[in-house]
Amino acid sequence: MILYHGSNMVVERPKIISPQRALDFGGGFYTTTNKDQAEIFARKVYARRKSGGEFVSIYEIDWDSTERTLRVLRFVSPDENWLNYVAKNRRGSRDEQRYDIVFGPVANDDVYTTIGAFEAGVLSREQTIAALKIKKLYNQFVFKSELALSRLNYREYFMLQEEAGRGE
Repeated sequence: MILYHGSNMVVERPKIISPQRALDFGGGFYTTTNKDQAEIFARKVYARRKSGGEFVSIYEIDWDSTERTLRVLRFVSPDENWLNYVAKNRRGSRDEQRYDIVFGPVANDDVYTTIGAFEAGVLSREQTIAALKIKKLYNQFVFKSELALSRLNYREYFMLQEEAGRGE
């Protein structure tokens, strides 16, 4: 399986980070199978940090072996369990050592608005899940342990402005 990571720098050696803001699946190293999503994130990180460039690092992983041997939490769709997990992480709850990898839908800016309405009591759990199912959601794979990171094999990168830069 190929995974992408968008950033303001090339990331040959991924690290687990503790976020300074609430993220969907808490701390870790975030990747996606969707190249477009990684490009969007690279642009956002570059705009926020105002340094480096707009880079997408590319990795390969033997997913079948990884999923069989590591502690993996899988969310197939934005269901009630996913909503509870994302809401808990957005409130700053930390359970970083329970899983090696968490994957499922990304709560993008539009989704954050919906989750915010749920947390404020404006939408019920059922209304929130129904609203989320009609939104286009990308996926994310979050590596939460060093063991999980050791399964990622860096391949190359590209820079959005040029899309020509290649890794060593």
